[in-house]
Parts: sequence; structure tokens; C-alpha cells
Amino acid sequence: MTPSVREVARAIRAPLVITLIALLIALGVAWAKSGQKAGFLDPNAVDPSGSRALRVLLEKEGVQVETVRTADTAAAAANDGMSTLLVTIPDLLQDSQVAQLKDVNADLVLVDPGEPSRWFARIQTDGSAPVSRRDPACRLQAAARAGDADMGGTLWSAPINDSLAPAECYPAEGSPSLLQVQREDSTTVTFLGAPTALTNDRLDERGNASLALGLLGARPHLVWYLPSLEITNEGRASVTSLLPSGLKWAVLQVFLAVGLVALWRARRLGPVVEEPLPVVVRAAEATEGRSRLLRRARARDRAAANLRTATLDRLLPLVGLPRGAAPSEAVEAIASRSGRPAAHVAGLLYGAAPADDSALVRLADDLDALEREVRRS
Repeated sequence: MTPSVREVARAIRAPLVITLIALLIALGVAWAKSGQKAGFLDPNAVDPSGSRALRVLLEKEGVQVETVRTADTAAAAANDGMSTLLVTIPDLLQDSQVAQLKDVNADLVLVDPGEPSRWFARIQTDGSAPVSRRDPACRLQAAARAGDADMGGTLWSAPINDSLAPAECYPAEGSPSLLQVQREDSTTVTFLGAPTALTNDRLDERGNASLALGLLGARPHLVWYLPSLEITNEGRASVTSLLPSGLKWAVLQVFLAVGLVALWRARRLGPVVEEPLPVVVRAAEATEGRSRLLRRARARDRAAANLRTATLDRLLPLVGLPRGAAPSEAVEAIASRSGRPAAHVAGLLYGAAPADDSALVRLADDLDALEREVRRS
């Protein structure tokens, strides 16, 4: 028996609910792992993770703050020997963009880059530590003037025999969470392990404001770069390659789960099985109901065909003909038994459809009369 719409809906309801829940979980995981918040380190944002307060302080100190959102604009704005370039989310940049920015004639400040060696050779990550109040413990002037600050996050390492002698500040577990190296052109590259000291939420605590001003306000012009996903000619990254790896695995797990549920809940449709009706419907009621449906649809042709077919099924055995006999044979035999002209019998049994309801009623009466005549003969 073919399943009803309600049965199908009931069968797929559970898989649909499971799929929706899994998709919501996957989206939540992807959002949580994205690492970006609304207004994160945005110099115009006033939410806790923004940096509007720091921008106001810098401008009061006479620093011109310029916000840019593309690598080309950042490189053009900072490459003048009088600027500091702040890259808020370095991990969003492709290798070609990093190569474009790391050699600009400006001081670089990088917030928690995942691959520091892309920006300066031989600098590596060395674990991580919670962000907390830490002592500078270094010779860097900006850090020594600021004193204790909220530092930590990613820790850095540089070769001991590095001839550049990097400044290693705010150590945790023996490794610095702020590291600054000087390049041959006298510009510096600063690696910040955490953005905490730059945010509105923590800028007024301990020496965070002084540290931020010392790192970003050393030059009269600050280029504040807020990277976004830019599609460059480098590989022409596809949409799927830009998705977090966690989301890809989550979607794969969702499809596997849906497939298993479908196999579990699937029912093979076999041959049609006859089942007794839940109630007994009288023949007269079924006939009347079908007649009402035909009348509502104005299907007089179908109603007439049903009446003629039923009459023939009853008359042919009476005249000694099998069902399905040729019309000419049926007309001749029935006309002979009833005494009616053959043309009249042919019009009743095989004529045109009635033009209106009155004609249909007359056809039914004439067929009944014909049947009575044949039975009496």
C-alpha cells in the first residue's frame, strides 16, 4: 500500500530534526573558532573588543591614525619611513600580501600572528600562556615605561645567537609574550602575543594604555590595517578553501549521520497488500457518492459511459454473447431480443454523450427499459 503524506512526514520528521540540530551545532562551532568578534580591534568600535579609546588617545598625542582595509592601501600608506603599520589579524593575509607588507619602510606591529616566520625569519611560536598581569622584565623603552600590563597569549622564541638581539618582554614560562626585533633599515617588527592591551575593555587597566601608546605612537603616522578576506591571483582560493576546517568536518559528520538515520528509518516498499476497509460502505451509498462527484465535475460523458457499460455487462450474457463482443453483434442480438430497431439500440448503447442532465436522466431510463424488455423476452 502506498504510504500517505502523513506517514511520510512522520517518517522523515526525526531525520530532519537531527539534521537541523547538527547544522546549528556546526555553525556554532565555526563561529566560535573563527576568532573574530564584532568590531575586533576596530579603531571606530566602542564595544569591549574594539579600540576606539586607544585611537582617541593616539590622536590626542598628535598621531595621525589612518584606517585601511586592503593590503595595497596599507603598503602605499605606510611606505614613507614616517609610519607605524598595525596589522590586527595577520593570519587572514595570503603569502603574497605578507610579502607586500613585511618590507615596507615602517615599523610593523603584528597582533598574534600564527606563522611569525612569514614576517621575520627565525621567529617561531613557543606555546601559549593565559593573559594576566605581567612584569616587562626587558630593556624595551615602551615596556619599561609602561610597567605591568595585561600580557600573555602566544609566546615567541628567537635563536639565542641572533645578532639582532631582539627585545623579549613580559615573559611567561620562560618565553616572551612581546618580542621586538630591529631590521637593517632601523625599522622594527613587534610581535604581540595577545590584543588585550589594545582593547577598550582593558586599556585603562595597569600599564596597558602606556604600552599601547609606546608601541603605536612612536611615529607621527599610524596605519591601522583591518584585514579582510581578499581574493588575489595567488591560487584564486575557492569558497570551500576559505571555510574553517572544523566546519568542513562538521558538515561531513552531518551527512554521515543523516545517511545512517535514513538507512535506519528506511522502509522497502513491496507489492500492494489488500486490507479490509475499516468500515463497510453500502453499494447504494458508494454509487450515490460517485454520482455526486461526477455531477459536481459535470462529467456527463463519463456517467453515460458507466451506465452503458454496466447495461452491456448485464445484457450480453442474456443474449448469449461474451463480454467484449463486437458492437455490431451486440446491437443485432439485443435488438432481436427486445424487438426494437437496431439503430435505436445502437444509439442507446453506443451513441453520443448526453448534452445536459435531463438527457442523461432520459438515457438512464431508456437503458432500464431496454434491459427489462430483454429480460422479459
